[in-house]
Amino acid sequence: MTVRASKLTRERVRSAWFFLIPMLIVLILVAGWPLVRTFTLSFTDASLSADDQSQFIGFNNYLFHGPNLNDWDDELNGYFIFDQEAGEALVYRPGPNEFFSLDTDEPVERTIDNSQFFEWQGVLADRLWWRSVWNTFVFTVASVGLEVILGVAIALVLNAAMPGRGLVRAAALIPWAIPTIVSAQMWGWMFHDQYGVINELLLGAGITTARLAFTADAALALPAVIMVDVWKTTPFLALLTLAALQMLPSEIYEAGKVDGVHPVKMFFRVTLPLIKPALLVAIIFRALDALRIFDLIYVLTSGSRDTMSMSVYARQQLVDFQNVGYGSAASTMLFLIIASFTVIYIVLGRVNFDERR
Repeated sequence: MTVRASKLTRERVRSAWFFLIPMLIVLILVAGWPLVRTFTLSFTDASLSADDQSQFIGFNNYLFHGPNLNDWDDELNGYFIFDQEAGEALVYRPGPNEFFSLDTDEPVERTIDNSQFFEWQGVLADRLWWRSVWNTFVFTVASVGLEVILGVAIALVLNAAMPGRGLVRAAALIPWAIPTIVSAQMWGWMFHDQYGVINELLLGAGITTARLAFTADAALALPAVIMVDVWKTTPFLALLTLAALQMLPSEIYEAGKVDGVHPVKMFFRVTLPLIKPALLVAIIFRALDALRIFDLIYVLTSGSRDTMSMSVYARQQLVDFQNVGYGSAASTMLFLIIASFTVIYIVLGRVNFDERR
């Protein structure tokens, strides 16, 4: 038997939808439409050229096996190909007779299997894309992991009763309050191999004997970026953890002192399990920011291959190479990876955004 909702409940539901519908409309216009547009452009050969008419090319931007797309020649109406084995210049045109002589424009017998000019192309076949994926995940795991450890430690210190606690809390938030571009530029000068204060400190302490190019060295660039990100966003984790700590009842700690429980054991057995829900939510928000990192890496390393993230890769294809279709495919892959990570994290971590349930 179905229980009918009361009149008051129905009015509350209608009121809730009355306030939600405008927000949903704005969300669809601001986020939904650009996402759909990006997805559709990823199946075209669109570019930033005003006189270029985009055409539907299917999944070629994602994965394609054939001639190098950069070898397309409008005058030849096909792809220019040089057969190194035969020493002959050819034109490739998809169709019944695919290969033609460049000189006579007569069909030439060639097979795809024994040709050396077909290759796998697209985002999924680009080694630079997979390197950017690897760089992004290394950056995310390292930075978020360090931020969680340091954030919890700082939150425990800020939660303790001490003189000037309010001033210390305000000072701890300064790195997070500084805009990312400003902090990246500031740390860029600090990392400078000739004028940077970091090199001066290392040389003065005898840790190094030569100046280090932190943002130019392939082995140091990514650790340097991670260090800057940890410095900037650790206060965010500390703030959320501190808020969770202040919600804990003091009676459990008083009981622990009476029972003689060691503070370390009290933290792992009582404090950490109680703040775990808030910590999981903080981690997922911080991980989403890290997965789509762009500004910090771009300012510090100017899109170097050693530190290139997925967002930097997509921006390079869209803006530098003016390949809207290919860049849209990279952006779509970025969205799918982040969405998949979010779903997996929420399911495996059993993250509950509503504590009342």
